[in-house]
Amino acid sequence: MIIDSHSHWLPEEIIKNAHFFHKGWSDIEAQLKLMDSAGIDQAVLSYPTSDAHLKLGSISQVTKTYNDNVAKILKHYPDRFIGAATLPIDNAEDMVTEFKKATQESGFKAISLASSYNGVYLDDKRFLPIYAQAQKQNIPIFVHAQIVNPIGFDRVNDPLLTPVIEYIFDITISIGKLLMADILRDYKDVKFIFANFGGAIPFLAHRFDATYEMLRGINFVKDLKAKPTDYLKNIYVDTGGDKIKANFLLALELFGPDHLLWGSDWPAKKDVAGGIQAVKDLAVSEEDKANILGGNLEKLLKGA
Repeated sequence: MIIDSHSHWLPEEIIKNAHFFHKGWSDIEAQLKLMDSAGIDQAVLSYPTSDAHLKLGSISQVTKTYNDNVAKILKHYPDRFIGAATLPIDNAEDMVTEFKKATQESGFKAISLASSYNGVYLDDKRFLPIYAQAQKQNIPIFVHAQIVNPIGFDRVNDPLLTPVIEYIFDITISIGKLLMADILRDYKDVKFIFANFGGAIPFLAHRFDATYEMLRGINFVKDLKAKPTDYLKNIYVDTGGDKIKANFLLALELFGPDHLLWGSDWPAKKDVAGGIQAVKDLAVSEEDKANILGGNLEKLLKGA
């Protein structure tokens, strides 16, 4: 079974109130056609983050619009799509309520968060009840790069540098802050799934451990109770439509094949077949390839 862990769909109301997105992002029939041609059995629909809340009035309104519309798709195509519900992070009291409603009543099997929200990262205390609920219900949390005011945006606002560098480093910082806040340790049963190989984390793995060891030697950093990579290797990451062998190898070295999930990043990226082939070309066992292409995610969702 092939399961796309990273794809997007947006309702027209969000598209017309946001920058960048076009009507192709609301064409579920085109996605189904693509899935059939590529041999994809199921696809996760997660929120790509947008600035629609600025015109719609609040993130809570975006949450209602998105979740209500995706719920209709899940009802119409229950065997093809897996919903990742977004949350009203602008109203902390409503987040757990929406979490329960989405996963217990509306057919969602996962939660979709951004790597940050206007500089507030996922180590903020407002998210702790969400992590507790995710552990209780065994619900995976998909984390997509924040595209509105990501790290560095206040200094560099560039149509190429922002998505290439700042999106990726917003994911990287998000993971790093979860590490340093002990959330990856204290909520070890939460299944975090970070987009795009977890940003630069695989490239920085050795530097994390070597620098931590040096700084602990002079008591300059708190005791994490284990090496940074002991926690980092327990998160899950998706491939985000990547086809570069070196990136796969770095991710495999840190996370291992059991924590790597194939994802297309449709409709932002179009070469879905090429991404699947990149997995098939890896020098790993056929079992590992099958798990990366869908088996790992299937296991994560079983208890949801």
